[in-house]
Amino acid sequence: MKKIINKFLLPLAAPAALLMFWQYAAIKIENDVVLPTVTQVWTLLIHPNEDLLRMGSMLQNLWMSTLRVFFGYMAGLITALPLGILMGHYKIVNRLFNSLVELLRPMPPLSWIPLILAWFGVASFATALGIEEGEWYVLLNNIKFSMIIIIFIGAFFPILLNTIHGVSTVRATLIDSARVLGASERDIFFKILLPAAAPSIFTGMRLGLGVSWMCLVAAEMMPGSISGIGYIITHAYTVARTDIVIAGMVSIGIMGVLIDGAFKLFESRCFAWQRLSR
Repeated sequence: MKKIINKFLLPLAAPAALLMFWQYAAIKIENDVVLPTVTQVWTLLIHPNEDLLRMGSMLQNLWMSTLRVFFGYMAGLITALPLGILMGHYKIVNRLFNSLVELLRPMPPLSWIPLILAWFGVASFATALGIEEGEWYVLLNNIKFSMIIIIFIGAFFPILLNTIHGVSTVRATLIDSARVLGASERDIFFKILLPAAAPSIFTGMRLGLGVSWMCLVAAEMMPGSISGIGYIITHAYTVARTDIVIAGMVSIGIMGVLIDGAFKLFESRCFAWQRLSR
């Protein structure tokens, strides 16, 4: 019984308490613009295909937002991972790029918006590929370079810094022992360096994905956006539909929990040796 309480009931206690307080506060305030009831928001969430303010359904906009996060996050991963490995393993590469990284890292992704808009405007994947009509145009025109870059910046630095940390903290005795035994640099890289640094790299990937979702809403509030959860939240606020605003926020939270849960499941299976080594 205690195991069931700890595993299933205890994690639900805080969300349940929040929902009860929310419902109580909404009933007392009696103003849907200030705070809609839990029931109003729940009704929107259980009908994800219902058209909202003539801007498409919650599900359609969530799909578009997920697509944008995917492209921005993958761009950050593909760029940050090799650079982080090189900076963590080779001191000369670290000295070359460290000052630049430390200069850019404290800058919030949102502070780049004016500059990115000046550089890229409302150019999209459709613009780059020369597609001007059809179903592919509708899809690709919604993926603006400015949005992808904001999400890319959000993902880049958590992945980079954790990769550097993971690679640089691999014990030198492991690498030296492998060299003494005749291992090649390729074997050291793929069989010692990457496996030992993998937990830290994976943590960076999780953090980068979380920051990507946080940057998404701001990216979808930029000029040229006509879809996405961020766009719906912004537009719903202007017409005093707070229930849609909260439903959009909850949708992002649910998506984040599902993706993070998938990361945790993968981590528990692939890095079980971490728990054994503690």
